[in-house]
Amino acid sequence: MNIEEFYDADPRRRASDEVNLGRDWLDAGGRRYELNWVVDTGELYLMAEPEEPVEMDPLGDSFVPDMPVDLITVEVLATVADRDQVEQRLEGWESHAEGPDGVAWLRERLADA
Repeated sequence: MNIEEFYDADPRRRASDEVNLGRDWLDAGGRRYELNWVVDTGELYLMAEPEEPVEMDPLGDSFVPDMPVDLITVEVLATVADRDQVEQRLEGWESHAEGPDGVAWLRERLADA
């Protein structure tokens, strides 16, 4: 689902605080993800967006155009009741987030959640 569909499906998500658990998770193909935990729902989700193209205007200034929301996808990996449980399940995540296929490590850690 895209990011708007994710937030629209449960109004608690938009109003909730979120805890970021890394913006540079990589899968086996090198695609980058961001991991967040939604406090009010307990959802741990991966958000993926395509690489932003850098464009140049006629004066030679570079800019990144707005990303269409349908290209920003969300995958809910697990529901974890509280912050202590999140930290327990993901202990050591910092050393895996930017490693090769850190997303596989993450999915394995959360498989039974």
